[in-house]
Amino acid sequence: MSYKLLNAHLPEGRSSLTYHYLFDHFITPWSRRIFDPEVAHNLALEVVKHNLAPRLSKEGSCDDCRVNMKVEIGNQGQRKLILPGVIGLAAGFDKNGTAIRGCFDLGFSFVEIGSVTPLRQPGNDKPRSFRLTEDKGVINRFGFNSDGVDKVRERLEEYRIEFGGRGSDVATTLLKKKGNVEAAKLLDGKIGEEKDEQPADVNDEEKEKNNVLHNLDDKRISQFKKLEDKYMRFGGNTSSSTRVEGDNKLLWALGWAWNKVMTSKGRTGVLGVNLGKNKLSEDEVADYTIGIRELGQYADYLVINVSSPNTPGLRSLQQREPLKNLLASTIKARDEYASHAPLFVKLAPDLSIEDMVDVAHVVLETGIDGMIVSNTTNARPEALVSRHKHERGGLSGEPIKERSTECIRQMYKLTNGKVPIIGSGGVASGRDAYDKLKAGASCVEIYSSMVYEGPGVVSRIRKELVEIILENGHKSIDDIIGADQEDIYWDRRQERVRKRVKERGSDEKVIKM
Repeated sequence: MSYKLLNAHLPEGRSSLTYHYLFDHFITPWSRRIFDPEVAHNLALEVVKHNLAPRLSKEGSCDDCRVNMKVEIGNQGQRKLILPGVIGLAAGFDKNGTAIRGCFDLGFSFVEIGSVTPLRQPGNDKPRSFRLTEDKGVINRFGFNSDGVDKVRERLEEYRIEFGGRGSDVATTLLKKKGNVEAAKLLDGKIGEEKDEQPADVNDEEKEKNNVLHNLDDKRISQFKKLEDKYMRFGGNTSSSTRVEGDNKLLWALGWAWNKVMTSKGRTGVLGVNLGKNKLSEDEVADYTIGIRELGQYADYLVINVSSPNTPGLRSLQQREPLKNLLASTIKARDEYASHAPLFVKLAPDLSIEDMVDVAHVVLETGIDGMIVSNTTNARPEALVSRHKHERGGLSGEPIKERSTECIRQMYKLTNGKVPIIGSGGVASGRDAYDKLKAGASCVEIYSSMVYEGPGVVSRIRKELVEIILENGHKSIDDIIGADQEDIYWDRRQERVRKRVKERGSDEKVIKM
């Protein structure tokens, strides 16, 4: 309760520059001094989960009015992904989907949780995370520590109930089964609409889906009952009198007022789920298929992680034939269980140019929707000075910035700009993001920079990126993607112009008709 009072007495609450300064210049540096890296990470996650971290600042949100930051990724049909901005959170921070809302509040336009494995596993022995403070890098060897798909699915269901989006229809169906149609309509945003559960014109496939949902076990229904009760206690059902009788009326009114006045409305965005395989599994296709089947319906996009250096044998899946077989199988699973979701593959920065050629060939041949470039590296640049530089594991942060940018540039060139790239690795400023976008990334992810710059770095990157784009005479993010590759860049630009002309022509025909 005290933190909400603090918010109320600060200008703009958690979005204020004062609150950002407190976290970035005091709390973050002192947490590095006091806590072990993994303990500090877990504490940071709790802070974000409980809405204590800074929210997107007013300065950081200025991109919406001065530059068109919207990006479209994927096919123009069913699997087109529209990102409201280009700065996202990389997988690894919120591995198990415990703080999704709080992550969006930091200012991310898209959030990627995971990696999630089919079965719960503890990961590698501790210590398994090391700060390279002098180098502004991090080495980790977590080894896919995960709560497993069952627990993560429950959290995704909870999130979708509260904020809507992919999979929220599951919650609505369960509430209708219990007879609480009013609550179902509230959660589904359909107050005042009358709608049959099984319309006469629904196809057989949809009927079968609805029947499956209605046959979900009592345990799942009980979970939704708890969520519904929590929702109702905070004023979710203004028409229900049974919950506010007698002395409870005042308590209910105070609770409703507290939420409306003292609690900021949560931000939302595009949600991605990064999938991994279990350490002892001998069937990677089955593992990734389970992840797609169980979590795909709640995700806006999915990621196949074949590049973590901390799971034995995983990176061998990046070789031409194994990668081809894996992507073909996971695309088939995606089409069956989550046909709406673009599917990405996450690559290592340690690939040779020959490996990149093979990967590019497979990516184009299989029709995967996109790539994430890149994961952490096994390499250790000679310039490293930290005493932890020889620890085993994947290196991230500032030391891999140039290498990851070069990998983006190469993969963009090898695929002729036809496969969207999410850039990751060493982004800590607007200039870093700008360089990766010019190299060919359609958007970028950050993670390690928050260890050294604090959570306010998200707002600063957004602000700096807008300023750089404007300084270079651009008004849209599309104007800089792939600018380093002039031939591809101008071909894409001409293609966009033709598309706009075609769209205008269609609009004019509609008007004349």
